[in-house]
Amino acid sequence: MAEIRVEHRPERRRYALLDGEKSIGAAHYRELETPGGIERVFFHTVVDEAYAGQGLAGKLASAALSDTVEQGHKIVPVCPYIKVYVTKHHEYDASLVKPTPEHLAILPKG
Repeated sequence: MAEIRVEHRPERRRYALLDGEKSIGAAHYRELETPGGIERVFFHTVVDEAYAGQGLAGKLASAALSDTVEQGHKIVPVCPYIKVYVTKHHEYDASLVKPTPEHLAILPKG
């Protein structure tokens, strides 16, 4: 196993979890521009089952959310994993925005 890292891929609107060059997970998002700034809506987080039980979903969430805050954006937790993660990691409290129908409308269908 190579070094596992998280890489932001804005052109694909995701944070990729990588084992070397192999993609093993991702945190997917969409962005909504508001008068108060960009709100990043996290709607799906996944880690390859072969890597389960290693805390990698937490590593992915931490990197994605911390980078979002560092960029000055707000976090809109829609993904079940991200919703639970932020309830346990209060360092993101000031950056959280409750999901609204407007946020949900920009998410992919299906």
